[in-house]
Amino acid sequence: SRSLVITSDEKSFEVAQGEKVTWPCTFEISEEDQGSLDIEWVLIPADNQKDEQIIIMYDVDRIYDNYYPALNGRIQFTKSDPRFGDGSLDILNLKAADTGTYQCRVKKAPGVQSQKIQLTVLVKPARTKCSIEGSQEIGKDVTLKCTSQEGSPLLSYDWRRVSGTRGLPATAVLNKNTGELLLKNASKEYSGTYNCVASNRVGTDECSVELNVTPPINTAGIIAGAIIGTLLGLSVLAFLVFCCCKKHREKKYEKEVHHDIREDVPPPKSRSSTARSYIGSNRSSLGSMSPSNMEAYTKTPYSQVPSEDFESRPGQNPTFAPSKVAAPNLSRMGAVPVMIPAQSKDGSIV
Repeated sequence: SRSLVITSDEKSFEVAQGEKVTWPCTFEISEEDQGSLDIEWVLIPADNQKDEQIIIMYDVDRIYDNYYPALNGRIQFTKSDPRFGDGSLDILNLKAADTGTYQCRVKKAPGVQSQKIQLTVLVKPARTKCSIEGSQEIGKDVTLKCTSQEGSPLLSYDWRRVSGTRGLPATAVLNKNTGELLLKNASKEYSGTYNCVASNRVGTDECSVELNVTPPINTAGIIAGAIIGTLLGLSVLAFLVFCCCKKHREKKYEKEVHHDIREDVPPPKSRSSTARSYIGSNRSSLGSMSPSNMEAYTKTPYSQVPSEDFESRPGQNPTFAPSKVAAPNLSRMGAVPVMIPAQSKDGSIV
């Protein structure tokens, strides 16, 4: 006699993230298997210390698919009625976290059979970027870089030239694991469009970069121009600072001149009082004059009197009106009266 047998034989799957996978679990029942049919799919943890987790079950003509929250809404039996020998399972929208070991168990007393399946969810290469490192000058070494920001290992990179001769230069050195393409001693002929393809077991992604090899740049001229420009800029800045400081000092000086009023300075004397004081001082000194110095005194020009009232304009002779002022009383002024000798026509003193 025969017992229950699982006829499917696939045991390992590698599927890309986001795709769908179908795990086969077909079986045959013998006449001896008289019990109720029970089909279970369980997740076997990597840690043997943990218990198995039921993810879906068929029991007594009913399906239970809410045991494992991580797969809720993403699992279903391939056949709506698995009792006719097909307990295969579909998993939709696979995620990297779905990677693991699963087991299909079929029970119909007294027969019991199981089969393990290994699932590996891989991430396709994505967001691949190309770049150029190094100076794109004739005679220099240039490195083309290619990196995928997403993708399950092992990733492999391959470069190809898509313009011109469509072949990599003779000096090119490719590292497929890192995605670097080294172009030694670059020449003008190396210019063109290069394409990088990143791949793993479940997919590919690619990017492109434009290489333009040019003659060396005159760095000395650039440096000299930068220095000259910097010096000119500093000169202009210094001139502006100097002008601002000068203007500030001028404004400060004007403010001090117009608003600095000193209270301890006496008011200026009038012009008339200056002249009077000078004449009065000369008259008061007449008492001490002798005939010898009287002659010198009488010859003193009026132009020496320090009075602005006696100043005349150029080209004009000053005229004086006869004095109407009476002779001062010398006694009141505190001077001693002096007899002034007179001289006759024959030279004798009177």
